[in-house]
Amino acid sequence: MLCLISGGGSALLPLPLEGLTLADKQQVNRALLASGATITEMNTVRRHLSAIKGGRLAAAAYPARLLCLLISDVPGDNPADIASGPTAGDTTTTADALAVLQRYDIDIPAAVRSALSSAAAETIKPGDPRLAQAETRIIAAPLMALQAAAEVARSEGLPVHILGDAIEGEARDVGKVMAGLALHTAAHYQPFKPPCVLLSGGETTVTVRGQGRGGRNVEFLLALAIALGGRAGIWALAGDTDGVDGLEDIAGAIATPSTLERAFRAGLHPREALADNDGHGFFGVLGDAVLTGPTRTNVNDFRAILIDPTADNGL
Repeated sequence: MLCLISGGGSALLPLPLEGLTLADKQQVNRALLASGATITEMNTVRRHLSAIKGGRLAAAAYPARLLCLLISDVPGDNPADIASGPTAGDTTTTADALAVLQRYDIDIPAAVRSALSSAAAETIKPGDPRLAQAETRIIAAPLMALQAAAEVARSEGLPVHILGDAIEGEARDVGKVMAGLALHTAAHYQPFKPPCVLLSGGETTVTVRGQGRGGRNVEFLLALAIALGGRAGIWALAGDTDGVDGLEDIAGAIATPSTLERAFRAGLHPREALADNDGHGFFGVLGDAVLTGPTRTNVNDFRAILIDPTADNGL
């Protein structure tokens, strides 16, 4: 049995556990998406509400041999988190799933609470003999994308520093931290000597409080632009490698030293846009959205920051 598994599998392979409906799962998933829960926490819940994830597909296929080729879109490339692990053993429990829901104060349907309180919702654990015939190979991952981007930058004569392929946290907080690092580099030539490119990947999260069009990568970028304050010599790009940031057919956006100035001229208020989770609306008005169309792959978020204090800001 050949299994081709990639990010998006959690949504595209949603067979509910017996006693649950698709609507039950959708309600829980929507609440998790808006809560700020990490992808690992979300998948802990998803696996326990599924009749096919959390190793259950491998168990159903036993004793057939399984060859599982995975494209990773999760920090750490854990097979149990990629598409919620239909062929991978799961170390988490129903108690862990309930704890996630409680942590984010998520109101769940009675059927979901009943399922998570029963043995039927428990997933297949590592070491289960029904997993013995499953061989897993990761054929694409976030670090591979960053390494490919690094080669492009180096071909242009730019030193590159990969900061990590598994960076998580609130998108706006990650943006502020990255801005601080970029400003320090530009001003003090530490910890990196400009000109240089800083690359990072992973999967940030957004706690939805506003009514905007969303997008975790554009939220990161908007927070970064605000924190940079129009500093000369720093440009940034952030996007989702599948070409869809959030629910929009927009991969991401770019920020330049003139982003804030142009925004004010256009009647935009950057901090208000950030408070409203409206990164897509903000960068769309500026004409700085990045549209790639579907890339037909997904290795998570991609972020690049170019720092060159001596460059022409019209670059």
